[in-house]
Amino acid sequence: MTINDHDADREASNSTITEGKVDAAKPASLTWKRKLNTEENPLSSFGLKIKEVIHLAPLGYRLWRWNREDALKGDGNGTIIDPFKKHHYSSCNGVPLGGIGAGSIGRTFQGEFLRWQLFPKICEDKPVLANQFSVFISRPDGKKYSTVLCPPNPEVLKDKSGNGIGSWDWNFSGHNSTYHALYPRAWTVYDGEPDPDLKIVCHQISPIIPHNYKESSFPVAVFTYTLSNKGKTAADVTLLFTWENSVGGVSGLSGHHYNTKMKVKDGIHGVNLHHMTADGQTPVTFAIAAQETNHVHVSECPSFVTSGDFQGFTANDMWREVKENGSFNRLDSSQLPMGSKPKSSIGAAIAASATVPPDAVRTVTFALSWDCPEVRFRKRTYHRRYTKFYGSHGDAAEKIAHDALLEHGNWEAQIESWQQPILDDKRLPEWYPITLFNELYYLNSGGTIWTGNLILLHNFCQVKPAHLTSSPFADGLPPVHNISSITGKKFSIDRSNTNSQNNGDISHQHDTAVNVLERMTSVLAEIHNPTSKTSAFGTNLLQQGEENIGQFLYYEGIEYHMCNTYDVHFYASFALIMLFPKLELSLQRDFAAAVLMHDPREMDLLDDGTRAPRKALGAVPHDIGMIDPWFDVNFYNIFNTDRWKDLNPKFVLQVYRDVVVTKDKNFAHAVWPSVYIAMAFMEQFDKDGDGMIENEGFPDQTYDTWSVTGVSAYSGGLWVAALQAASALAAEVGDKGCEDYFWVKFQKAKTVYDKLWNGSYFNYDDSNGKASSSIQADQLAGQWYARACGLFPIVDEEKARSALEKVYKFNVMKVGNGKRGAINGMLPSGQADMSCMQSREIWTGVTYGVAAGMIHEDMIDMAFQTASGVYETGWSEQGGGYAFQTPEAWDINGRYRSLAYMRPLAIWAMQWALTQPKTSNQEPKPDVKPESLLRQHVGYTRVARLLKLPKEHDSRSILQVIFDYTCKKKTM
Repeated sequence: MTINDHDADREASNSTITEGKVDAAKPASLTWKRKLNTEENPLSSFGLKIKEVIHLAPLGYRLWRWNREDALKGDGNGTIIDPFKKHHYSSCNGVPLGGIGAGSIGRTFQGEFLRWQLFPKICEDKPVLANQFSVFISRPDGKKYSTVLCPPNPEVLKDKSGNGIGSWDWNFSGHNSTYHALYPRAWTVYDGEPDPDLKIVCHQISPIIPHNYKESSFPVAVFTYTLSNKGKTAADVTLLFTWENSVGGVSGLSGHHYNTKMKVKDGIHGVNLHHMTADGQTPVTFAIAAQETNHVHVSECPSFVTSGDFQGFTANDMWREVKENGSFNRLDSSQLPMGSKPKSSIGAAIAASATVPPDAVRTVTFALSWDCPEVRFRKRTYHRRYTKFYGSHGDAAEKIAHDALLEHGNWEAQIESWQQPILDDKRLPEWYPITLFNELYYLNSGGTIWTGNLILLHNFCQVKPAHLTSSPFADGLPPVHNISSITGKKFSIDRSNTNSQNNGDISHQHDTAVNVLERMTSVLAEIHNPTSKTSAFGTNLLQQGEENIGQFLYYEGIEYHMCNTYDVHFYASFALIMLFPKLELSLQRDFAAAVLMHDPREMDLLDDGTRAPRKALGAVPHDIGMIDPWFDVNFYNIFNTDRWKDLNPKFVLQVYRDVVVTKDKNFAHAVWPSVYIAMAFMEQFDKDGDGMIENEGFPDQTYDTWSVTGVSAYSGGLWVAALQAASALAAEVGDKGCEDYFWVKFQKAKTVYDKLWNGSYFNYDDSNGKASSSIQADQLAGQWYARACGLFPIVDEEKARSALEKVYKFNVMKVGNGKRGAINGMLPSGQADMSCMQSREIWTGVTYGVAAGMIHEDMIDMAFQTASGVYETGWSEQGGGYAFQTPEAWDINGRYRSLAYMRPLAIWAMQWALTQPKTSNQEPKPDVKPESLLRQHVGYTRVARLLKLPKEHDSRSILQVIFDYTCKKKTM
């Protein structure tokens, strides 16, 4: 079954699911729990050692200068990271709101709404405290209760005006209330708070539904309140939902915002809050709504002043209205502010009232939606995916909320059917399924953007070279110049299908080298076209009849502003390929298109102050860009990533893995030229011709402060696995010559790689430096991925198990009693490798990846013990407060670096390992005679020579040269 068949079947079955199968008041059988009176735990960030400060000083200075100059220019470019910016981080995060790629609003387990991410690169950390659920209860015996259902924030207590939200009843303690989280759902159980005889359960849900590419894109969340009266008298209950007209930060004070009532339909009442954003951002409309039933009455307060100039109907007036009357039925709308004034903010409220008889249950349902149809970058604007279903006029918020109130039961049933089998698997430790699902929060709050289509495009014309009907060259290989001879022009090899296979000349039908070189020749002939502009839009690789699902972006981290950082996506991608495979293939097509791009425009490098071209033909980019994604790739500029050794192999491995999962032959054929070119590009890093690439003495891989020289366990293993994956992919597309050729190269490189074996593990590298014998946790990344792809192992199974046991005993168990995860580097002496910042860190996503590798080697107990360290430090009640913001790393004391990071999605690599058969899907290959591959070798080496980077000239300043020399001497 192809990916399209699978998703069609899934969507067809979803349409038949009916509401009412899941009890919204009952939390899932396994959840992440916190008491609502849990106190805020100040987060502890990592610190640099003196040696590291000195080593990173030049980079830090350049980054500071870049940030300062960017702030002075005010052009919104920004930098990849601003380490000097102060953040407001909470240790109380819970399940965030909304679908995928339409913006995100975070929520704490105590009930605050915070971490607003509605626009690219903007994350407003602080809560908007007017956004609350509150309850008012009265009984016939005169007992009354009223409170905001959230412990008071110290900022609220500062409001002494008497008219603002500080005048509300903030008397909720939370000592008897418990929060349960299992993403994308959450339950808050108020057990006898504030009324001892009334149990209130709030069930929160957002439509994150695997293999669903419609509802999963919706910017909406639904809150279902179940009221259970255990008392002997009836309880009159009013639930209040208040929302400020704000997009976080001080945006609510900018003025000119206004609110309007929704049209009542299907018993659904609500208010639209129209926010006129500043600083060139697109306007946003929020909708808050509730559904009226036979037992529930809904009324609304369209507008009240929450802060600033308290003329007119104030937050205090609104609160007293509900407290005294139980609804807004008596409200005179003429009193209400029509819009907000500068330096003042307004809000809206929905009140849902019900009488709950003794021993009875009533249900009240609210929805929150927002409509921000455009996502704006500096040069281009895109529509978000959900606009395909609701339009792009900015008036869809109330329709989205309306539909959510009617359809959320179907979402619940689909999510339940996805999650319950994993929750019921008794072979799994309890922490694992809870963390497995909750780490998916990043698909929403990782700055994700899911586009529908481009609506503003500047001067773009895709180059369309003429198709060659036959090769005019005697050897079938057109003469071309080395790519280094072409300067100043940005171009891309054409990615459309040629007709050469259908014109009767089949002599080169499966000769990839000829096809690649023909593409190059035709594009180079047109390279001087001044209107040409290239991009990494993978939609050009879609075959006729294939659905364009849109483009997908997500940040490396909320502090690290680069989209689709590929060396990190290598770990995180298992979540996408297992749950949203069409999004994964879309992302992969973009990178396949990017491989074919050449962009010689120079950029400044932060590491040494030199300049380098933005992107070379054949190199997989570090990221798809940030300021102008798809058009200006490689926003990362610490090093020249064209010379990194892990990106190209990771591309090849992920492509093949995705073909294995989806069985999508169209995808395989479309990206095969990019795979071939990516492999040929790497040949320049095999300096001695032994078949193995060598690292070049700087951090030329994902560990970008950890230098490596020569043959290395990490990059070398990825290269060996990629050679085998390239051979297997060639077989998928019917290229027998390349299948045999890459297989022979795999066998050759595998022999060289084995020389790193020291008897118990694989050395970090073969340079004989101080860190060469370091025990790297990630040393078998290539082996892990080969197993995940169903390929043959790249090392003997006994050696793999020995190396992983070494990692477990040293990197895992010698750090924090096995409750931290796997430290990146450990010396044979049992001491942490202190050669650099990253060697002494524990990387959460790498720990999950190592555990996945252990599972593939049938070391199940060891795998769960290894991965449990991430749970213990990140998610447990005794941990660091990193739930729903798992950082990239922490040190041996649990102090974090880079909160809310992409790589921890790698926990889904563990799930992939647990669910896949242990046997290889490859057939043993007969011996191939090298002489039969001469033609393949000639073509491949000619492509490799074409792609060779120009010789680097040392343009560092004399001070930088002296500094680098001194640092190098100290580490030798």
